Amino acid sequence: MNGRTVLERFPAGGPRGSWPAEEFARARRLEGLPAEVVMDLATDMFLVIVRGGEGGAHAVAWGPVPRP
Repeated sequence: MNGRTVLERFPAGGPRGSWPAEEFARARRLEGLPAEVVMDLATDMFLVIVRGGEGGAHAVAWGPVPRP
């Protein structure tokens, strides 16, 4: 693996651009995860990731974060 855990994916063509991804990443940072947004050009998606696979119990690779 390339040393990252994908927490969530957002389409780049959405009407709000990267805002949903940025908002999601901000919420994860408030929870203590060092989340950041990157662009995956191959899939045209914004990815919210945690580098180094440090997602812990909150992360599922290539899937959504479970919400209570």
